[in-house]
Amino acid sequence: MSEGPLARSNAARVEPWRNEEWQKLWLAMQSRAWRSLAILPAGPGAPADFTLTVATMLARTGMTHLSTPIHVADATRLPLAHLVAFAEELQRFSKEGDFVLVALAAASDNPITISLAQAADAALLCILMEEMSSADTKKTVDRIGATRFIGSAVFHPGNMPSASDGNSAKGRGP
Repeated sequence: MSEGPLARSNAARVEPWRNEEWQKLWLAMQSRAWRSLAILPAGPGAPADFTLTVATMLARTGMTHLSTPIHVADATRLPLAHLVAFAEELQRFSKEGDFVLVALAAASDNPITISLAQAADAALLCILMEEMSSADTKKTVDRIGATRFIGSAVFHPGNMPSASDGNSAKGRGP
């Protein structure tokens, strides 16, 4: 095996899901049993891939912990016409014992967010600091129902890895 510059740079790189902060968040989410978990932003203002990135990192963290596949479903742009079929598929995965993390858009940006968040076993509220207001956060919790939430996580802009490149450590995550 080569000891050149590429070997050193790869050795120094740490996958985001191996980061202690992602692991703490994953373990905190285990406080309640769930098979399907809605990942939704507290309000508008986050990048389009915000919840997909969170779901992807949590799925990879969970797979490291449980040694079992965890599905990620991107419902951030799901149209109303596909809501019923998507919800049925989500229930089928859960009944078969699979874990599914569902990335959702802000409730104010997509009308199906509320239905899917309520159809999942639980939900995780994701707050992007400096981008989301406390009024939007309260409105989202009220619309979904406080008892649906397993908890919340606060993220800082610029510290998020990319969902499309899970091997690139761009920051601390949560």
